[in-house]
Amino acid sequence: MRPVLTMSQKFRRLETTRDLTRLMTWYYATRKIAGKLRPLAWVTSGVPVELLVAMGVETAYPENYGALLGAQRATVPLAQVAEEHGFSPDLCSYARSHIGSVLDPRRAPQGGLPKPDLLVACNNICGTVLKWYQVLEQLLRVPLFFIDAPYQHEPGLQEHAVAYVSDQLGELVAWVTHHTGRRLHPQRLERTIRLSNEAVSLWRTIREMCRARPSPLNAPDLFTTMAPIVVLRGTRAAVWYYRRLEREVRGRVARGEGALLQEERYRLLWDNIAIWPHLFRFFNLFSSAGACFVVDTYTNAWSLSVDVDEPLHGLARTYSSVWINQSLQARAAQMVEMVRDFSVDGMVFHSNRSCKPYSLGQYDLLDIVSRETGIPGLVIEADMCDTRLYAEEPIKNRVQAFIDQLEAA
Repeated sequence: MRPVLTMSQKFRRLETTRDLTRLMTWYYATRKIAGKLRPLAWVTSGVPVELLVAMGVETAYPENYGALLGAQRATVPLAQVAEEHGFSPDLCSYARSHIGSVLDPRRAPQGGLPKPDLLVACNNICGTVLKWYQVLEQLLRVPLFFIDAPYQHEPGLQEHAVAYVSDQLGELVAWVTHHTGRRLHPQRLERTIRLSNEAVSLWRTIREMCRARPSPLNAPDLFTTMAPIVVLRGTRAAVWYYRRLEREVRGRVARGEGALLQEERYRLLWDNIAIWPHLFRFFNLFSSAGACFVVDTYTNAWSLSVDVDEPLHGLARTYSSVWINQSLQARAAQMVEMVRDFSVDGMVFHSNRSCKPYSLGQYDLLDIVSRETGIPGLVIEADMCDTRLYAEEPIKNRVQAFIDQLEAA
């Protein structure tokens, strides 16, 4: 298959982009229909969604919708709607823009997400989701279930924490049955988890192939292709897509084709959520200098499998172990491992105004990982969606200074 090249970018376009576009268009279109045929739940990205899928509950992700708004540069008008209703500009831009879409759906792309029957949130990604979903509960007058996943202060998952979350998942099953009449069948749950694990395994293989030199993928590739592993977990659709993507990436490696159109000179690690409104424009600052982001902490968060033999316990363990639910020491150790496994030359940290749990401690992480590996790092201050917090010229200057540092090394 001949690679598609585009000169508006500095890297190769994936052939499977067309498959991804069709899949995500289908996903959003079917949410509106599915929500009329089956119960629809709005969920956070850290909810053990395999349970809901196995119970025949459709799901939609306000965070994913928030990223879509950011990519379409529709965040600010909707965030301003929320701000006019008293929500602080310091709050998460995903939350503000999504709440704005609920308050004024006429201004939202696609008219916003279809109204849910249920709300399910888990604080393994941040504490903001608790208040965000409580606001949604009040605005929409639908029931909310909240899963409390204790923060892992020490390296290694504590068994009492796993048991605590597992018990809550049992309560979630009973709660869903109470509100929808749908029951959890063990065989269907096992089938759903196996599909989830197959997609995760493919995703992990795809990411690990970026150890090749040159790397077959760059950060924008990883950020755009991660969508199904989030919103379609436990489905055949996710497996179908990642099988196709895995074949394409494996082909690139076999042919020695890199993600960049030019020679790969530097291999970088990215930390935090993407800057969605400037995704390609921002990373082109690096690509034009031959710098490729071969690994990142964000898409790594969806690369954990679930123990199918103990489903509730396995789900509790996996979803309690997500990246930002772990201590700085545990994250630093994983970043050191990434640097060594992917032959990384430098790190870029996105100090994300919206995502404080992800951003707090980044200077400590930079210091620890730099001391352990000897590689330099850069901290960029911006926001994942709010374009009012992206200062283009200062960012360009800092990126250029970092590239100069890499060249001098």
